[in-house]
Amino acid sequence: MSGSCHEPAVAVEAPRAPAVAHRIALAGNPNVGKTTLFNLLTGLHQKVANYPGVTVERKSGRLVGHENIEVVDLPGTYSLNPRSIDERVAYDVLVGRMRGEPAPDVVVCVVDATNLERNLYLVSQIMDLGLPVVVALNMMDALAENGLELDVDRLAHLLGVPVVPIVARKGQGVDRLKETLLHGVPSPPTERRWTLMPAVASVVDDLAQRLGAEAPDVPERQRFFEALSALTSDILLDSWKHRAPRFYEAVQAARQELEARKVPYLQAEMIGRYGWLSALVAEVLHRRPDAQERTLSDRIDAVLTHRVAGPVIFFGMLLLIFQAIFSWAVPFMDAIEAAVAWTGEQVRAIMPDGLIEDLIVDGAITGVGNVLVFLPQILLLFFFLGLMEDTGYMARAAFIMDRLMRRLGLSGASVIPLLSGYACAVPAIMAARTLDNERDRIITIMVTPLMSCSARLPVYTLFIAAFIPNIPVLGPLNTQGLAMFSLYLLGTAMAFVAAWVLKTFVFKGESAYFVMELPPYRAPQFKQIVYRMIDRAKAFVTRAGKIIFGLSIVIWFLASFPRAELDPELAAERQALETWYAHARDSLEVVGAPASAFEAVTATYEERLAPITDAEAARQISQSFIGRLGHALEPLMRPLGFDWKITAGIISSFPAREVIVGTMATIYGVAHAGEDEVILRQALRADPAFSPLVAVSLMVFYVFALQCMSTLAVARRELGTWKWPAVMWLYMFALAYLFSLFVYQGGRLLGLG
Repeated sequence: MSGSCHEPAVAVEAPRAPAVAHRIALAGNPNVGKTTLFNLLTGLHQKVANYPGVTVERKSGRLVGHENIEVVDLPGTYSLNPRSIDERVAYDVLVGRMRGEPAPDVVVCVVDATNLERNLYLVSQIMDLGLPVVVALNMMDALAENGLELDVDRLAHLLGVPVVPIVARKGQGVDRLKETLLHGVPSPPTERRWTLMPAVASVVDDLAQRLGAEAPDVPERQRFFEALSALTSDILLDSWKHRAPRFYEAVQAARQELEARKVPYLQAEMIGRYGWLSALVAEVLHRRPDAQERTLSDRIDAVLTHRVAGPVIFFGMLLLIFQAIFSWAVPFMDAIEAAVAWTGEQVRAIMPDGLIEDLIVDGAITGVGNVLVFLPQILLLFFFLGLMEDTGYMARAAFIMDRLMRRLGLSGASVIPLLSGYACAVPAIMAARTLDNERDRIITIMVTPLMSCSARLPVYTLFIAAFIPNIPVLGPLNTQGLAMFSLYLLGTAMAFVAAWVLKTFVFKGESAYFVMELPPYRAPQFKQIVYRMIDRAKAFVTRAGKIIFGLSIVIWFLASFPRAELDPELAAERQALETWYAHARDSLEVVGAPASAFEAVTATYEERLAPITDAEAARQISQSFIGRLGHALEPLMRPLGFDWKITAGIISSFPAREVIVGTMATIYGVAHAGEDEVILRQALRADPAFSPLVAVSLMVFYVFALQCMSTLAVARRELGTWKWPAVMWLYMFALAYLFSLFVYQGGRLLGLG
């Protein structure tokens, strides 16, 4: 998740490394600690990009101390019978069919020791591919806390592959795992340890022979698994349609034959593997005599996942988070604001007056600085989201919301992408690819941008701080924190409503069932959270340095040209004032007046000059390119309470929502130019065109408006068409206009305007 809506692939490059001699793939179910182990094995020398032709993230790095060994973190998958894009990528990499991605030399299967049977299902499938496998048995501490004992040596013997117990979040067992990998890992036993029902096994054997004859490049040991996968998976069968057409036709014929004989071939693999794994787990896993039936996680879940208490606690937690984001960041924001103002003053002091000085101070420094000031709040948001994920509470949030989501036409599986949307819509939309149901995936993508992402934080914070008084309400809560929470709640509620409308009238059908195992509660890994926060900060600053910097320069140019003709009356007033000031200073020098007298005259001069300068600047902006554009569209936006300045800000922020802050800073920085930098919110309060009602109307507009080109671009890539992104932008703009119109006109009727 990032602080702005942008492509989240951030590369942290190591120095040029030698050619890869060995590839290690990390595979495993989602939420088993795979990424934590990846970070430990590679340190910070990691690269993030996308696999060729898909939007699935490829994360790789070099093994610490061994630059010729590459470690690849595969997408999480429950099995090698893919249903989602992520699972298909993991499958293609393991069988060596991903373009530009050789098959791994070794696979480290990261296994959650507390969910052994389910996790070993994937391990058994990877073993059947014939790839050397090491089982990294993670969360051994949680296993002990649950009162369970595991015979690791016996497990390794029964599987026929090395098993290394680890606790990834504490770094325990990682050195032993590295030693195992470096000393060479043998291939698993050739014979399968599980039994497929005879009626299906004979068919699969015949199909494997046909596959070998038509596709001899498929390794002999892998053919049985490939034939079984094609028999039970439409996705995998389709991949053979052109590559091995006779095999494709034979599989279809085999399906018809098995269906006619009423053979449950679709469930045959699951029955066979779990039949073996259930007996295996029963042999190696035992409960200690002194163990309690209910674990600590069970007792906590009795409260946090309660039908009534669970949702109340969840929304209460969100309220406190947004209050903390607003309150805790203030000292850091003040420090950044002071640094920006000081920088502007220093530049003005060393540069001659003129357009170049205005360009640097009012365009670049003011524009970028007024966006960077919100970095502390964005980092706090990522910190709290990281805490929820690391402790295991994010999974509980999905469980809590499943009942509501199903009524709205989605499942609890959509909650994780939607909650990710609080950080940034781009990775949230990409996370929707893990959904099995295509209907649910499209609906989730269509409503995710309604979740208030961190790019909206600068907009909310600016206008809340400027127009919402800070009045205590209850304990640590105040009116500003409640206003922030209300905006997030409004966007979230509308996302649910939009999902229901799409499910009812556009994408009709049943939602997929949501099944998940809740991970045990764990202490957060603050080191990893900080690493993620640093990555997001770099991404946000990079965005400010590129997009916002460039747009700030463009906006300054549009606000400064064409140069307005001098107003004769203002010119005469300025000339008269300067003549008076020069005469007054000469008179004081003649009589030898003290310094205080000169200071008093200068103060009077500056006080009388300010309204003249403001009037000249206002005339300049009004006649500039951006002023003319704002004036042209003002009639459309005036019913919402927006004048031409706000309209210009909205137009300029189409590439990215937070750009409006830099735009307003540039416009008001030019309009209030002087020896001292003026804080933007003070300038807004001083503008008669602004009022608390206008500010609320504008914030509501930004709750709904899709002002983010990156979101539209990634939605286009995920959906494969511009049709739905266009619908997304149009319906969100319509919501923004209607709700803002209702707020402003309703407020005026109530006498609030």
